[in-house]
Amino acid sequence: MKILFYGTKPYDKIWFEPMAKDYGYEIEFLELRCTKETVFLAKGYDAICIFINDYVNAQMIGELAGLGVQAILLRSAGFNHVDVRAARGKLHVLRVPSYSPEAVAEYAAAMLQTVNRFTHRAYTRTRDFNMNINGLMGQDLYHKCAGIIGTGKIGQAMIRICRGFGMHIVAYDPYPAQGLDVEYLPLEEVLARADVVSLHCPLTKETKHIINRDTIACMKDGVLLVNTSRGALIDSSALLEGLVAKKFAGVGLDVYEEEEGLFYEDRSNDIMEDEVLARLTTFPNVLITSHMGFFTKEAMQAIAIETLENAYALENGLPLTNEVTAD
Repeated sequence: MKILFYGTKPYDKIWFEPMAKDYGYEIEFLELRCTKETVFLAKGYDAICIFINDYVNAQMIGELAGLGVQAILLRSAGFNHVDVRAARGKLHVLRVPSYSPEAVAEYAAAMLQTVNRFTHRAYTRTRDFNMNINGLMGQDLYHKCAGIIGTGKIGQAMIRICRGFGMHIVAYDPYPAQGLDVEYLPLEEVLARADVVSLHCPLTKETKHIINRDTIACMKDGVLLVNTSRGALIDSSALLEGLVAKKFAGVGLDVYEEEEGLFYEDRSNDIMEDEVLARLTTFPNVLITSHMGFFTKEAMQAIAIETLENAYALENGLPLTNEVTAD
């Protein structure tokens, strides 16, 4: 099987190259993202493998099918960057539904602790031998209320961590997890009760801008907000307004709704044209990182294994348990 990898970095090769040899697959790594301008490069390949900053729209799916490509292998759990409906009957779309829920949840907890206790600012101060702690006061998480939005595997891992802090948990999910010992409430009630709001849901038509002007207004003053899922869950303009109004004690963002073409790239010598992102970086109580919550050795290994297992199932006519369908 021949697989073309788009949008690759050196750390992708570390895991995929030796494993692909074990499977007997011929793979090629491109640093170029998968776009309408680069899709023609897939000619002669059985499958393409893409990451979250690539995209495949309906036109590109038609082109890929015409080139003989059988499948789109996703190196991610999310699939909002692929037109799944357009792929029906033309291409298989196979994702990695679970690689290391703990990796993302632990990172969310780290962001929570950082924006709460200002460790990022303390580090910068002490490097300059400024040992003044004024302005760095946080709050105890013990006995506080954590509002978990989305209770899939990552959300459940975050619930376990918050319980370890001694927090009370309330949750919102339109599809509650069976047997999960947690208090489910309507979204507005979760936001009204929570001292900490952590987002762990996929990006869909229903969840886009689930955090907006109206839902921010439901939140307590001084709330802590963390998003390690998808950037477009938050209306960035509404978030800016809330920050200016001092609604938030702290905000941790590992994702951003306009991150495509920015995250995973070195833009340190470029003029930042995204005025919203540039403004967000100016707030002392905002921490932004470049979509790295998944980035552990265990998660990268699991992603590589599951991706190539998906290819193996396709090649050998086995059940495609990780196929994303239009339904």
